[in-house]
Amino acid sequence: MALIHSPRDLLPIRHTLRIGVTGLARAGKTALLTSLAANLLARRDIAVRVAPAGADSLPRFDVAAHRAALAADPPRWPARTDSVSLLALDLDIPRPPLPPRKVRLELLDYPGEWLLDLPLLAQDYGSWSAATLKRLERRAEADGFRAFVHGLPAGTADETLAGTGAALYADLLRRLRDGGLTLLQPGRLLMPPPGPAPPWLALFPMVGSGPLAALMARRYAAYVAAVRRDLAAPGLGRIDRLVVLADILTALHAGPAAFDDAAAALSAVAAALRWRRAPAFVPGWLAGLLPLGGIGRVAFVASKADHVAERQRGNLAALVGAITGAQSARSVHLAIAAMRCTEDFVWTLEGRPVSAVRGRVAGQGLVGSYPGEIPDKIPGADFWVHPFLQIPDFEPVRLPEGQRVPNINLDRLIGFLLEDVL
Repeated sequence: MALIHSPRDLLPIRHTLRIGVTGLARAGKTALLTSLAANLLARRDIAVRVAPAGADSLPRFDVAAHRAALAADPPRWPARTDSVSLLALDLDIPRPPLPPRKVRLELLDYPGEWLLDLPLLAQDYGSWSAATLKRLERRAEADGFRAFVHGLPAGTADETLAGTGAALYADLLRRLRDGGLTLLQPGRLLMPPPGPAPPWLALFPMVGSGPLAALMARRYAAYVAAVRRDLAAPGLGRIDRLVVLADILTALHAGPAAFDDAAAALSAVAAALRWRRAPAFVPGWLAGLLPLGGIGRVAFVASKADHVAERQRGNLAALVGAITGAQSARSVHLAIAAMRCTEDFVWTLEGRPVSAVRGRVAGQGLVGSYPGEIPDKIPGADFWVHPFLQIPDFEPVRLPEGQRVPNINLDRLIGFLLEDVL
């Protein structure tokens, strides 16, 4: 372990590292944050404690309640969070003969719905509307909304029409989300920001020109400006590292439409992210003193790696890499299980041995599962000829207070994120 990473390490102050944890819908952010906290708090080589809330305006991630859910009898999955929250941990890292290195690790739970607003920063209203309405052509649930849009009268910007269209579109987004789709924009229509709803949330895609289209374009521009302000705000900005979670496995099992939608969403997010770092001509010791800001490392993570056997987890990570782009020193693709709830075993299925997993399912006891083969690249049409088997709804393993959470590859994720800290 290096004793000094920058001149700031010589100062007797606690340095802050902020990590954003976000992801597509139902990817397991709460489970990941709970497991990260539990496993760091259980370490013996460094001193770790939950930092006091102080006067911070962000709500705190209730790690104690989530850990208690796992320690219950029977254990329960931690309740899903539905707003921005912050988990702050104070780390004292020994480095004799020097005093301990003091780090405050701030883990920001950032809603996945808001993550999908990032690509809007590079789109105008017309191009976003055209792309959105084209995707909706393939969805029967959207027929009513599409009929409304195509039946709009020209030459009016009536507020009643605007409100009706916004309500229809927001309801459609909720139904599409409940149906398993992911690429749903704008995300704040599904998870509005706290406080009274601003006028720019009454927004929907439409075609053509005229006063109503102009009104929607102005609201869209205001919406994008609010997204940009959020990214630069003290609470949501200053993110040094980012974890993007995706439940690719469930998308595969839902079929080609659901998979294509999830892949398009994850690809759009990856393309929208930009990393800032010191110019090559700036020495490392000087870069440590400069307020350069920006996201230095990004981890694209496939969750639920414990739902497939060990030999297929490499394919799951490779598939995420194929969707998001090439791996580099500042980005990584992993398949993890933040809270492992299965064990591997060899199962005889239709007369042949397969690498499978088994875990406990409510009301059924120990259940085996072989969900099918995982591709290591974007699957073609031939892949979908043979449907996957169902994925059981496994229960969590009971975890006594103070113990580490069993997991898969969580240490690799922590190592990537905190390589220069630990």
